[in-house]
Amino acid sequence: MSTSFPPPPIVSFAEMATSISELHQAHAHFLKSGLIHTNFAASRLIASVSTNSHAQAIPYAHSIFSRIPNPSPYMWNTIIRAYATSPTPEAALTIFHQMLSASVLPDKYTFTFALKSCGNFSGVEEGRQIHAHVLKIGFGGDLFIQNTLIHLYASCGCIEDARNLLDRMPERDVVSWNALLSAYVERDLMDLARRWFDEMPERNVESWNFMISGYVGLGLLEEARRVFDETPVKNVVSWNAMITGYAHASCFSEVLVLFGNMQHAGVKLDNCTLVSVLSACAHVGALSQGEWVHAYIDRNGISIDGFVATALVDMYSKCGSIEKAWEVFYNCSRKDISTWNSIISGLSTHGSGKHALQIFSEMLKDGFKPNEVTFVCILSACSRAGLLDEGREMFNLMVNVHGIQPAIEHYGCMVDLLGRVGLLEEAEELVHKMPQKEASVVWESLLGACRNHGNVELAERVAQKLLELSPQESSSFVQLSNMYASMGRWKDVMEVRQKMRAQGLRKDPGCSMIEVDGIVYEFLAGEGLASGDHLL
Repeated sequence: MSTSFPPPPIVSFAEMATSISELHQAHAHFLKSGLIHTNFAASRLIASVSTNSHAQAIPYAHSIFSRIPNPSPYMWNTIIRAYATSPTPEAALTIFHQMLSASVLPDKYTFTFALKSCGNFSGVEEGRQIHAHVLKIGFGGDLFIQNTLIHLYASCGCIEDARNLLDRMPERDVVSWNALLSAYVERDLMDLARRWFDEMPERNVESWNFMISGYVGLGLLEEARRVFDETPVKNVVSWNAMITGYAHASCFSEVLVLFGNMQHAGVKLDNCTLVSVLSACAHVGALSQGEWVHAYIDRNGISIDGFVATALVDMYSKCGSIEKAWEVFYNCSRKDISTWNSIISGLSTHGSGKHALQIFSEMLKDGFKPNEVTFVCILSACSRAGLLDEGREMFNLMVNVHGIQPAIEHYGCMVDLLGRVGLLEEAEELVHKMPQKEASVVWESLLGACRNHGNVELAERVAQKLLELSPQESSSFVQLSNMYASMGRWKDVMEVRQKMRAQGLRKDPGCSMIEVDGIVYEFLAGEGLASGDHLL
């Protein structure tokens, strides 16, 4: 009777480690204690390091592996697998070649990982060579390898090879059928995917999810919803695919309705669900639903960090509760740059420009590097608060210190800031200097500033430029007409409106939403109630 002993505590520590520093500590202990020389412990350490999300995790795992005198096949497979799904999948084949050169016999998992790496860099010729090796050593009938080969050939466009391989297989399962289906979906060949899906003798929830995701990816939400409604058994991936599709299409009411249905179906939410739903709550101002999601997160012990923390901060900010947004941010267990951006944006929206600048300074002190979005948020904060000197300082910091080239959004913030404080000539000069001279949104910002400060001469020049850039847009006509009206120049108002009618342009009606007792109502100016949906 054999006796099994539990692994040393340091092995369990390594397997549960989430940061690269914890893995460094575990590695040091392995070296000091000599555990690194035992195959089991070393293989667990390499596996733990290779699956960590840190950018240097795979090279670090490779460096540990390269110092093992006689790595086991499991260790070789671990490194090949890690590289196969990395940004450099070609490296997996280098390791595979080294394994063969070291006279280590590959197993079916080795071939599967190597073939997956070929699929990830469209290396069909390399895949054919590995396929030949598979046949040579007698693994040609392995179902797992055959399914991977089908997906490789199909995803690389060799559909006929994939179909021939599938037709010759003595044994097939639903994964075999899905391998070809998923390749069609990945290549956006949804007509072929639909025909293949209808022919499949066996389907599982993954089959249905491939179809939903494929239609969603092409923006075909009606087709996606039809497949979703027909899906016999849905899992959280099914719901998330449909919810994400609605969120990306800005159909936020549909997101919340579907979220309510998901709750009634008793499906457990994951982080993807939470982020999509919180984003929808933020866009329609559904504070009570957002608070319900926050309570769900707390009840289920879900860690508030990363994307979830960012989505919560954004939701509370956009729903008018900046205090709760700040509370979430302050108590966040692990912040990333998106979390900092979200709170800076929230403070900006609420007119707390100086507070936003303080948070920006704290972010730099904590070692976070600002990105393009960060500077849009902080420049917007300066603009809304009229902080001219600080805005100029942030713009220079972005360009000269952090080496970020200004985009349209950054120029737009600066033009808006200069316009707010009345420096219209300087704002116009900046617009002419920016590389993206055809950006109508920046010209519209300048036109709004002209209206606010009553500068008719400049407004007429800017309006003319906007008409050249966007002749079918009514906004420049409307702003110019409103400015003339505020000055009592009714003849000019009539001329502008006649031009609009002559070009068949209409002012887009204003739209607003309000949440009452769990129902979001949408109103259009001049039309009253547009819609109302029970959300939860």
